[in-house]
Amino acid sequence: MVYSFLPAARLALAVAVLATLTACGKGQAPQEPVRAVKVLTVGESGSAVDLEFSGEVRARIESNLGFRVAGKVLSRPAEIGQRVKAGELLAQIDPQDYRVTADAAAAQLVAAQTNRDVAAADFKRYQDLHAQGFISAAELQRREAAYISAQAQWKQAQAQSSVQGNQSGYTRLLADGAGIVTSVDASAGQVVAAGQPVVRLALDGPRDVVFSVPEDKLGLLKTGDKVKVRQWVDGKVLEAVVRDVSASADSVTRTFVAKAALPKDANPVLGSTVTVGLVLGLELAPKTIKLPTSALRLEAGATSVWVLDPSTMTVKAQAVEVNTAEGNDAVVTSGLQNGDQVVLSGVHVLTAGQKVSIFGAAK
Repeated sequence: MVYSFLPAARLALAVAVLATLTACGKGQAPQEPVRAVKVLTVGESGSAVDLEFSGEVRARIESNLGFRVAGKVLSRPAEIGQRVKAGELLAQIDPQDYRVTADAAAAQLVAAQTNRDVAAADFKRYQDLHAQGFISAAELQRREAAYISAQAQWKQAQAQSSVQGNQSGYTRLLADGAGIVTSVDASAGQVVAAGQPVVRLALDGPRDVVFSVPEDKLGLLKTGDKVKVRQWVDGKVLEAVVRDVSASADSVTRTFVAKAALPKDANPVLGSTVTVGLVLGLELAPKTIKLPTSALRLEAGATSVWVLDPSTMTVKAQAVEVNTAEGNDAVVTSGLQNGDQVVLSGVHVLTAGQKVSIFGAAK
């Protein structure tokens, strides 16, 4: 009898447990906990902003030097990085053809000068004969015309000889000032055209910092602004003045080239990299709303933040537009208003309509 009672008892116990579980399942689901969050009351800010651009030190005057005549390069003593003096030979093309042409022009000048002298002597003799009445006035005029023609031919030959002599001298490319060779574009044996760049020379003198400014920052920079230039080599900071801002954007980078003049006593290494810093004053800094990047959330490709509703102490998602980042802060241009309370941390564990409490607030 005892053994037959045990299965029945087990069955009754199982039924009781099942009924208990079913009753629990029909109860209300547990509510989400009230989370304590930190909030920030946003407002427009006009505080000074530091903008930095990468730049390069360049000479104020850089010349692309080339021959004034065409020819084959015989030698190019200039090398990249070489310091040269004014008048120093940079390259030379074959002068043989130009020397022959100059010699021919010189010979023509001698012949023209001889013809002029003969015509001058004839004209003088015929003047004497005309004075004695041996020749007519018409004959004297013909001799005068011959002399004038010979005189003109002599002047023409003189000019031609000078031009050919100059071209012979143009076969030597000389430095037009002291400076540093920054580029070479031709080698010995190469045939170059007249005016083709052969050597690029950065002349000694004032130095500039050249940097590119994005389109959205162009309005913050103007001629005459002071900028801080920090050298990457030694960290030394120099003060420069913006002297030129390009009026058109680069077709590839869509940026605007700006140039800032360095102090006269500054002598940074040409081609060295520097950082150009621009400090915007209160009157120049745009009115913006800044939020820590920890307050931002990305969902379905859109950026949003959690905004607290003080009346219900719940949060709701608010889409925002971020313009740029400044350090650990994001600059928000739309989506928020002054006085909005934005959740700063734990944004990924919150849900729309969830009740929260302000961390550190008195209860």
